[in-house]
Amino acid sequence: MRPKREDFVQFARGFLMGGADIIPGVSGGTIALILGIYERLVTAISHFDQRLVGFVAQRQWRAAAEHVDLRFLMTLGLGIATGVVSLASVMLRLLLEHRMYTLSVLFGLIFASSLIVARMVRPQTRGQLFGCFGLALVAACFAYWLVGLEQVGLQHSLPYFFVCGAVAICAMILPGISGSYILWLLGAYVTVAGAVRNAAHGNIAFDELQMLLVFASGCLIGLLCFSKLLRWLLVRAHRATMAVLGGFMAGSLRLMWPFQHDLTAETHELKLKRYEHYLPEQWDTQVTTCLVLAMAAVVVILMLERLGRATNRAEK
Repeated sequence: MRPKREDFVQFARGFLMGGADIIPGVSGGTIALILGIYERLVTAISHFDQRLVGFVAQRQWRAAAEHVDLRFLMTLGLGIATGVVSLASVMLRLLLEHRMYTLSVLFGLIFASSLIVARMVRPQTRGQLFGCFGLALVAACFAYWLVGLEQVGLQHSLPYFFVCGAVAICAMILPGISGSYILWLLGAYVTVAGAVRNAAHGNIAFDELQMLLVFASGCLIGLLCFSKLLRWLLVRAHRATMAVLGGFMAGSLRLMWPFQHDLTAETHELKLKRYEHYLPEQWDTQVTTCLVLAMAAVVVILMLERLGRATNRAEK
């Protein structure tokens, strides 16, 4: 296949999604939604079904590729992988050394994203308006409670890591909920991240490899099953689904609050740190800088959303 302009566009979108996936509290699904490819992505993933198996069994390779939108998934996936690898160390350093200002930018990003999703609801009647508002409020309260939970400590076993993979991947494609944060809540983040790091250096033990394979299986099963449900909801109850997604994103703003005290100053690994939110006692240059950064992030996201809509129109 010769590269097309659309391939480079999808790669760039994937790169942005990959960068978002490594940010605590930010989901790659949020970026996909902003850039106008969320429903296409969910649809493509949900097409890994019996019909695809039939195409493959009959060796109808072209039909199989078109059924799952393979070119789109491949270029997007390559961009996601590139974004994760190239931006991970930078983001970790920013969150450790410039946490307040980095979170200000992320707060603005999520706030603008929730506004964009709210605009997609488009209620037609007063009843739909109140119904969607109620759903968004419930979702926002749930997300606010969820991101405020302390890390749970559960027995680590292979079935447990399978469940963690299935839950985390579902959260990852939902705008407003970070899959990596869900892993942290479930007490599996350190173990999974450590095994991935060891695998990258070619120094992985058999039990770690076994755990990663089980975890990856959970991710695959969770993604395929959940994508079908999400696609069904987007087709049958689009307004309600978008209202819930917007509420999730608004509620997750709690995690991005810029003003936090470090409760574990002696710890240097970000995934092991704990923070406590606080309100500034006075308006100073730090508060002003945080506000400016958040507003700048809002502007950038609104511009990205407009660019995404323009690109989609051009592709059609």
